[in-house]
Amino acid sequence: MINNLLATGRKFGKKSDISILRDERGILEPHSDLLATALAVIGFVVLAALLSRAYMGYEDRSFALENYESASLLAGTLAEAPALRAESPDMLSASALDKLSGPGGQDERMKFFAAFSGNYPFLVEIRTGDGRWQWLLDPEIVEPGYLIGKQEKVAASVPVVIELNPAESVPGTLTVVLYKTPWM
Repeated sequence: MINNLLATGRKFGKKSDISILRDERGILEPHSDLLATALAVIGFVVLAALLSRAYMGYEDRSFALENYESASLLAGTLAEAPALRAESPDMLSASALDKLSGPGGQDERMKFFAAFSGNYPFLVEIRTGDGRWQWLLDPEIVEPGYLIGKQEKVAASVPVVIELNPAESVPGTLTVVLYKTPWM
């Protein structure tokens, strides 16, 4: 059969000049440009979304890095605050913490937080190592619910010793949580 085809090809006398690589006839496909443009636009949108996510992640981490040192210094300062001290040296008083964190301690909390800048909204959480006791000191200067929301925050803790009564003291932690404000 191959010989037959070769014979017929010679019969016409000349080889055909049409080949795939040397074809000079163009085929116009009007929808190919539309598809390529759509793919390019989709690619740019995906790239922009990835870049914006990367920037937002960088901004979140930079807030944490910039303010961790402030939170750590504030935690160290609060661990030595006279309003929280017990009669024994280097201990926090559970009765003072009860008074500050209780519903009747609003005036004491205002005095306690007045000593610190109002530019940094923060709260203080003190808990024993075994988790049996916990105190939360939050400022009254911010609107209710602000510190519970989804604001960015950074926390730092320092170890403390809490005197529950004159005969019993337990290890614990004092944690300061700084919140990001719109002007930070």
